[in-house]
Amino acid sequence: MLGKVNPSGKLSATFPQNVGQIPIYYNHKNTGRPLADGAWFQKFRSNYLDVSNDPLYPFGFGLSYTTFGYKKLKLSNSSLTIDGQLKVSVEVTNSGNYDGAEVVQLYLRDMAGTVTRPVKELKVFQKVFLKKGETRIVEFTLTEKDLRFYNGNLKFASEPGDFKVYVGTSSANTLEAGFVLK
Repeated sequence: MLGKVNPSGKLSATFPQNVGQIPIYYNHKNTGRPLADGAWFQKFRSNYLDVSNDPLYPFGFGLSYTTFGYKKLKLSNSSLTIDGQLKVSVEVTNSGNYDGAEVVQLYLRDMAGTVTRPVKELKVFQKVFLKKGETRIVEFTLTEKDLRFYNGNLKFASEPGDFKVYVGTSSANTLEAGFVLK
């Protein structure tokens, strides 16, 4: 009876490579000295001497008997107004040998705020079932309300500026696009 169901759950926590990385989580604040993309160690940067900064298993990670590919991340517009909507779409393909379900995750990053913002925040996700070889366009709709946070005056509000959208299979494996809130 084993293998009759294809698992599709995702981790709701980040797992470190070793205890020296604790606390570790996907929505951490940006450091003043981040590592360059793809770098494992750089002098005078925020890194460990004996292990990479990457977790063993990132937030949103999951295993399946099949594989999923992401491509063609598109935004309906390069800007979002206070009363507007922004459509985000991505092509998801079941590139493996089995039918399966995938949890498509959308993260946001506010590039500059009056208070320090996390490098990524999970905003919404969709679970889609794809047959072997099937491709589907998954769509999300963002509004100004999705960009709100508690500012220095404890008001739940958004602030105009640059934002990044990340869509993918986990917090560490995403496609990226950008827009401006006006």
